[in-house]
Amino acid sequence: MSDSSALADALVFPYLNHAASMFEEKYASREDVDNGMRFGCGLPKGPLTVIDELGLETVRDALAARHAETGDPRHEPSAAFDRLIADGRTGRSAGAGFYTYDGDEVVADDLTPSGVGQGEARPVKTVGVVGSGTMATGMIEVFAAHGFPVTYVARSREKVDAVSAAIAKNLARKVDKGRMEQGDADVVLGRLTGTTDRGALGDVDLVVEAIAEEVGIKNELFADLDRICKPGAVLATTTSSLCIADLAAQTTRPQDVVGMHFFNPASVMKLVEVIDHPRTGQDVLDTVTDVCRSTRKVAVRCSDRAGFIVNALLFPYLNDAIRAHEEGADIDAVDAAITEGYAYPMGPFALLDVVGNDVALAIEEELLAEFTHESLAPAQLLRDVVAAGKLGRKSGEGFRVH
Repeated sequence: MSDSSALADALVFPYLNHAASMFEEKYASREDVDNGMRFGCGLPKGPLTVIDELGLETVRDALAARHAETGDPRHEPSAAFDRLIADGRTGRSAGAGFYTYDGDEVVADDLTPSGVGQGEARPVKTVGVVGSGTMATGMIEVFAAHGFPVTYVARSREKVDAVSAAIAKNLARKVDKGRMEQGDADVVLGRLTGTTDRGALGDVDLVVEAIAEEVGIKNELFADLDRICKPGAVLATTTSSLCIADLAAQTTRPQDVVGMHFFNPASVMKLVEVIDHPRTGQDVLDTVTDVCRSTRKVAVRCSDRAGFIVNALLFPYLNDAIRAHEEGADIDAVDAAITEGYAYPMGPFALLDVVGNDVALAIEEELLAEFTHESLAPAQLLRDVVAAGKLGRKSGEGFRVH
């Protein structure tokens, strides 16, 4: 094995192991784990598919050797490996692993989703969005572009106008590139109603908030939405860090509260994580899944804990890459090992500079608080570059100069 291959495996195998544990714990289905990483990170294959291709015994044994060396609980092979291997499900070459195969093709088995919801989705004809930032603006455009009249609420008239201007500019760009007719762009803009008054959300069927990630501000908003919105309206949050059950507790209708975690930019990224808390109604989950389908998004479902699927799998891998650099691995060599060895669209350091090192640090802190594994503690170098203002592309310098 080359040094490059060994380096790539050392970074990727713990991520694969965590994905196997998510499946084993029934936190998310195998399809949702794989789709989360494909559509949320642009990876060519999901982690469970990769394990099937490599072979479960190969991955398990490599992890066991790594665990014996490090003692890191994240390197201890998931119980899924021994369970599946004992059943003869050793990977794609054996015809079964996490999935079942006919040759190289995945075929239906007992775990394949039926595609039929367990509840009855509520009708959604109108959507409300609270917020005016980049994420909110992208969501507003997505909903309007797929036929939903959207009422959006911003804090000032200037912010209301800025949202509509940003969407108009984006649509004009599509028209100029021949991807949209001017008449269609005008129809989309005609579906927008901007206001500073939350009371305008009283008759919408679904409200999605995308305001600041501050618990006090979001708590106040959900209490207000509970007062304003009609019975049966679905109340959704795009939070990526706060407890959804706590937000639901601000209302008298916790069964109507759900997570809809869009990925930035929302107008481009196809993934939405749909997150339930213990009291979310099945009909609410089915409703937002249907809305995702109507807007041509890929919905993956999971429960209310830090990181959901994508961040929980992605950021420990990025943190491990920084630790590898602290131990002497060259940044360019790390990125090349991943892009060449696993065909990822970019290596971890390139991705960190796109995401933002401050964002990575905040998410690592959240994961450490949730899971308490010492190995999840943010690498010291990550703290150092953030303290130095080297946040990535947005500041002109991160792990590289831009």
